[in-house]
Amino acid sequence: MHLRPYTPADREACLALFASNVPDYFAQIERDDFIDTLDNIDDYFVLELDGEGVVACGGYATARPDPDGGPQSNADLAVLCWGMVRRDLHRRGLGERLLSERLRRIDADPAYTAVVIETSTFSRDFYARHGFVTTREQADGFAPGYDLVAMRRPVPFQPERAD
Repeated sequence: MHLRPYTPADREACLALFASNVPDYFAQIERDDFIDTLDNIDDYFVLELDGEGVVACGGYATARPDPDGGPQSNADLAVLCWGMVRRDLHRRGLGERLLSERLRRIDADPAYTAVVIETSTFSRDFYARHGFVTTREQADGFAPGYDLVAMRRPVPFQPERAD
């Protein structure tokens, strides 16, 4: 298993990962947004397996300024972007590896105070296991039948310990 930065040469492999997750996890109409991310994000990664090539991808970015002009710039928020694993390889620890590495990098960056994600109800429990809490839900937020779940986790994350 090898995690490395995304390069433009990985574009078709990442689009194939996206396609493998339609319609179970992504709506086809989200593809253009995914392409825009691939073309414009700085911190995006691919996970390769020997003999399999690219089997997972995902990244993060600094949140954009508050569109309502509020006092907080959101520059202290990391946003997880487009994490996915090839559909036939789900539940084998690849998503855990990809998420853990992204969170490790975010937790090590003193510029961030929290990490956020907009995910679907399909992935909510996965992120909850990593300390994310739901902050908002929106029916059909991504597409009809694909509800949006906004989640947040503090940086650095300190799991609650049972005493």
